[in-house]
Amino acid sequence: MNPLTTERSSRPRDIAFVGDYLPRHCGIATFTYDLCEAVAARYSDTDCFVGAVNDRPDGYAYSPRVRFEFNEKDLDSYRRAADFLNLSNVEVLCVQHEFGIYGGPAGSHLLALLKDARMPIVTTLHTIQRESTSEQRVVMAEVIRLSDRLVMMTQKGAELLREIYRVPEQKIDVIPHGIPDLPFMDPNFYKDQFGVEGKAVLLTFGLIGPGKGIEHVIEALPRIHERHPEMVYIVLGATHPNLIARDGESYRLSLERLAEARDLKRHVIFYNRFVTNKELNEFIGAADIYITPYLNEAQITSGALAYAFGLGKPVVSTPYWHAQELLDEERGIIVPFRDPGAIAEAVISLLDNPTKLNQMRKSAYLLGREMTWPVVAERYMKSFRDARAARRRPIARRAFADKTLAAQPYGLPPLRLDHLFRMTDRTGILQHAIFTVPNFEEGYCTDDNARAFLLTVLLDELNPGINPAEINAAASTYLAFLWYAFDAKKSRFRNFMSYDRRWLEEEGSEDSHARALWAVGTVLGRSRNEGYGRLCGLLFKRGLPVVETFTSPRAWAFALLAIHEYLRRFNGDRLANATRDKLTEKLLTLWHSSASEDWPWFESVATYDNALLSHALILSGSWMPHVEAREIGLKSLRWLCDIQTAPAGHFRPIGSNGFNVRGGHRSQFDQQPIEAHATLSACLEAYRATKDSAWSVEAQRAFEWFLGRNDLGLPLYDSATGGCRDGLHHDRTNENQGAESSLAFYLAHAEMTLAQNLMEAQTPIVT
Repeated sequence: MNPLTTERSSRPRDIAFVGDYLPRHCGIATFTYDLCEAVAARYSDTDCFVGAVNDRPDGYAYSPRVRFEFNEKDLDSYRRAADFLNLSNVEVLCVQHEFGIYGGPAGSHLLALLKDARMPIVTTLHTIQRESTSEQRVVMAEVIRLSDRLVMMTQKGAELLREIYRVPEQKIDVIPHGIPDLPFMDPNFYKDQFGVEGKAVLLTFGLIGPGKGIEHVIEALPRIHERHPEMVYIVLGATHPNLIARDGESYRLSLERLAEARDLKRHVIFYNRFVTNKELNEFIGAADIYITPYLNEAQITSGALAYAFGLGKPVVSTPYWHAQELLDEERGIIVPFRDPGAIAEAVISLLDNPTKLNQMRKSAYLLGREMTWPVVAERYMKSFRDARAARRRPIARRAFADKTLAAQPYGLPPLRLDHLFRMTDRTGILQHAIFTVPNFEEGYCTDDNARAFLLTVLLDELNPGINPAEINAAASTYLAFLWYAFDAKKSRFRNFMSYDRRWLEEEGSEDSHARALWAVGTVLGRSRNEGYGRLCGLLFKRGLPVVETFTSPRAWAFALLAIHEYLRRFNGDRLANATRDKLTEKLLTLWHSSASEDWPWFESVATYDNALLSHALILSGSWMPHVEAREIGLKSLRWLCDIQTAPAGHFRPIGSNGFNVRGGHRSQFDQQPIEAHATLSACLEAYRATKDSAWSVEAQRAFEWFLGRNDLGLPLYDSATGGCRDGLHHDRTNENQGAESSLAFYLAHAEMTLAQNLMEAQTPIVT
């Protein structure tokens, strides 16, 4: 048979590419666009289309090449994307993987798409780290397992795949980052259009951020200028959108101020925009030397480096992994990290020696012919063919038709925050409501503002399609309330405030103090907002020591949750670790003084927020580690779940009208939303600690109480308003929708969503 005929018959004709996509301003978006267009141009009989992941609700003005979109933070949209691919009879799926572009812990949402897709998968790994978090390792291992072939752009990347994840060599294809196929040009051809004719042009381009190290190049320029007065340094590219959202243009402004301070205003040019490919090629064409002063060695791929090198530019670079490999054998000049003197010396050595400069240009350009997009497209097509030919998956993927109810994740109702915003004014969130209307007479409290602030942190992590500006504005209001509530002289939070902003007490309850710490500790452990972090750091530092004097077990437990969240980021804090040890021992002492075989509980009466006590011990016991604390936490929670399960199988929390007294009365009503949330939260922690699915079932049972699976069969959650009713009486629901109850539902919903996201990363393929 004719080899050409064989090649055509084995070649996939319908290929889908998944990743960010232009006009989104992102390096992955540019790569996905270039790769898709290169394959489509090289193989005209192949249908190439794109599934674009959106980082904002309104998406982008995509070209017709994009046939479906899915939302970064919406887990279910990934499953719908897989359904679309399956029904479209796609023959190969080409995925661009980078932890930061997909939702869920370490981008785990992507796994939902990969698990449901029925076609061979070729995944390009844009990042691989020697040091990674446990969540990143879990996700990466699953991506590797679910992919038929893996593409790395460097030999170093392939080496790390084999070393860290034990990937067999035959599963890896090393294909360089593509570059445009342009003729070899004299830089002077382009310089006049930028007004830099007659000058020695240095260039750095790409999305701008602190990790780029541009300040070290600017520090090197005075010495270069002294030797070559007609030198100019061009910094091309917009500030990274994520950095803009968090810090604005502070980094770029610091670079501009540095250039002014070094008397370089006429020698540094900032082009602050995302340029087209044509414009980029012209900027590179005008450069005499390209500089990449990146600060992190563990960068496995740089599209900017590949472009500049492949278009024949001498490169001066710090020794990150991609540069080490590409510039080996004197194909460029490697300088140490953060060393302006070495940068200056390298640039001067090239500008002083035009012969060496031109030799390096020609050498780079000739090697770059193996990196042009047409060549890269051919190598990707071979990888696609190999993925189809070698498709021997031992575990079958789920088909669209096999999605029975049992196989699907638990469906959560859409989250509506109308009532949260209705209850929030410029002071904070009001405590109570008359039906759905805020009740001004009851004023505000620290308890509810802490809960509300905690919710905004979780929502920021989830990005559930709600306007981020609204969430951020509400978060600022709640944090301002907490700051005002804190009495620095006493190191205590006040709790109750009247509607006219008068504190109604000099010192709040121990529980409210510790609940406020839980909220600020969560910000310190999870939030990327530095302004919030600084303020919360002050509150945490000043408010934690006094907790050791508290007598409330629930205050101890809330403080333990706060400390755990804080230690997610600052695990070396000795005071926080010591306080965790002491509070854990206090709870254990309480248990040993009260518990018996027929009453495995901490007190002689089970009152409110009961599961919180178990939750704190499971959490601390798992992370300290402390085996006894963990086991007591699990044992007490198991007992609590048993007594809170009705004969019909639904959740029945201990009622607040009398609680549950040892050897005596157990109240069935009034049932409170905070009990459902506390139980759900503790059960999710038990699942994380044990991986026993029975705990996730218990969490689901508690959540369903809000939706009507309860003693009266009446929903507490009001889907029309987005609020939650205040409780379940023996004959009806309490129709008032106060802050505590609504926040209990919102927090339960957010925690269930986060838990599902994490479980997605750890769930095996259903056969």
